[in-house]
Amino acid sequence: MSLPTLNHHKLKLSIAASHGSQQHYYYSSSSQELDGGGGDHSFFRSVLSNMEQVYLNRNPTATKILELVHSTDANQICYDHLAFRTFGVNGHGIESMSKLFLDFGYTQREELRFPKKKLKALWFSPPPVSSRSSGSGSGFDGPLPRVFISELLVDQMSQQAQDIIRKYTGLSGAGHKHSALSSALGCLTWPKPSHSEFQQLAKESEYAAWTLVNGYALNHVTISIHRLKPPLNDIDNLNHFIQDKGFKLNSEGGVLKVSPDGLLLQSSTVADSVPFEFSDGFEEQVPCSYIEFAQRLVLPQYKDLPQDKVEEVHRRDGFEVGNADKIFESTSQDQLTRRA
Repeated sequence: MSLPTLNHHKLKLSIAASHGSQQHYYYSSSSQELDGGGGDHSFFRSVLSNMEQVYLNRNPTATKILELVHSTDANQICYDHLAFRTFGVNGHGIESMSKLFLDFGYTQREELRFPKKKLKALWFSPPPVSSRSSGSGSGFDGPLPRVFISELLVDQMSQQAQDIIRKYTGLSGAGHKHSALSSALGCLTWPKPSHSEFQQLAKESEYAAWTLVNGYALNHVTISIHRLKPPLNDIDNLNHFIQDKGFKLNSEGGVLKVSPDGLLLQSSTVADSVPFEFSDGFEEQVPCSYIEFAQRLVLPQYKDLPQDKVEEVHRRDGFEVGNADKIFESTSQDQLTRRA
C-alpha cells in the first residue's frame, strides 16, 4: 500500500468510515472544551483522531495490541505521547508539524540531540494539567498526550543524500505548511520517490528513508502504562503480556529501556511493513509505524503520596536521549529482520 500524494488525494476527513463495521473504541472526538491557547478542541481532537485512524489502518500490530489491552479488564487507554519524523530543511522540519500543537495550547519544552543519527528533537507538553486531566475517555477523548517531533539534520548528510531530500521537499512546494493535513489524510506532500533513491538514503540513514516514504504520518503512539489497571500498569507485566501474544518487541539495548534516573521506563514493538510502489514501478516492503509503551514513576519528592492522590504532575516528565535513541531503532532493518 503506497501513501497517495497530497495533490492527487480526494479530501475526505471521514476516514473512519473506511474501516466498515470494525469497532474502534478509543476515540470519538466528542470533547467540546477550550484549553490553553484557545480554539475549539473538538476540532483539534478530530484532527488527531484522523491521524490515529490512518495510523491504525496501516499498522495492524498497533490495532491488535490496543484491542488486547482494552479488552483486559476494560482498560481505559491513554496516550503518553505521539511522535512524528521530519526533514530539517527549508521549513519542513520540526516547526512544520509543531505549529498545530502550539496553536492549541501546547508548550515547547527541551531539545534532545542524537549526533550519531544526525537528528535533533523537541518535545511539547499539553495544555495545563487541570484542562487535560478532564478528559475521561480513551485515546484522544482522554488526557491530551505529549508530542515528540524529530528532524533529520539534512546539512550533515552527504551531498547525494541532500540532493535527494531537497529534490522532494522542493517538489512539495508549500506542502510543509499543511503537514497536519497530510498526516490526517495519509498523504505524502511530495511525489513518490524512485526505488534507487530510497535505497540510497537507506544506506546512509534509515530515518531519512523512512521519512521519504512515510512523510508526516504518525511514527508511533505510546500507551501510558501507569494509567492502566493492574497487572498491566507495570511495564514488565505488559511486555510479557505482549510477547506471550506473539508480538515482537524492539530488543535494541534490551527490551526495557530505562532512563539514568530509573524513573522513565519504555519499550516498543518492531514496526509493521507495508508494500510501497515506487515511481519507477518497483514494489517493496518498507517499514511503517509501531506502538510504544511508557511507564512514568513517581518523583522522589512525592513518594509518600497515597496512590489514589498521585496525578501525572507527580510523575517523571520529559524524555531521555538514551531511551529515545534505542526506540528509534523500531523501524531499523536489523529489528525488522529479527521480526521476520
